[in-house]
Amino acid sequence: MDTSNLGVGSRVEHPLLGKGVIVEAGSEFYNIWFKSSNSQKSISKDFELKVLSATEGGGSGEVASLADVELALSNLLDRRADITEMVELGSKWEDGHLIIKPGNDEMQDKMIPIETFFHKIVMVRDRLRVLEQNINSHKVLTDEDKVHMQQYITRAYGSLTTFNVLFKNSHEQFKGSSGKE
Repeated sequence: MDTSNLGVGSRVEHPLLGKGVIVEAGSEFYNIWFKSSNSQKSISKDFELKVLSATEGGGSGEVASLADVELALSNLLDRRADITEMVELGSKWEDGHLIIKPGNDEMQDKMIPIETFFHKIVMVRDRLRVLEQNINSHKVLTDEDKVHMQQYITRAYGSLTTFNVLFKNSHEQFKGSSGKE
């Protein structure tokens, strides 16, 4: 098959780079996202690619299909899953310490900087958000399964509301279910 006029969304296979999706079609090159390397490469239109499914090229201004957008979004979320946003600790807690005192007076107290503890709480919140996104975008789970699993995440958020006192901004705090429909 002639590979010089493939459009955005065409699925191809490169002998070395594996399967990919054309994300941009220029005049002489395709920009192809390859799953194996999780990266985008420019490949000449003259190169013999194996065409798995073709979308006819229509020149400039092509729009990616919904499946391509989902694939790109999934790729982006996977790459950004461990990146946390900057969340500020309330100013009254700065340079403070959390003291964990055992019930046995013969044992030593444990003192942890509040900033360290707060960072761990924010990481838990961010991991719950990623889990929530993965559940909601899962292709095999039914809507009923997604709702069932989502309830556990909401309850986990609710259990963590005790730590809301540490957050500087209320919009960054944990929110569980309020019991209201």
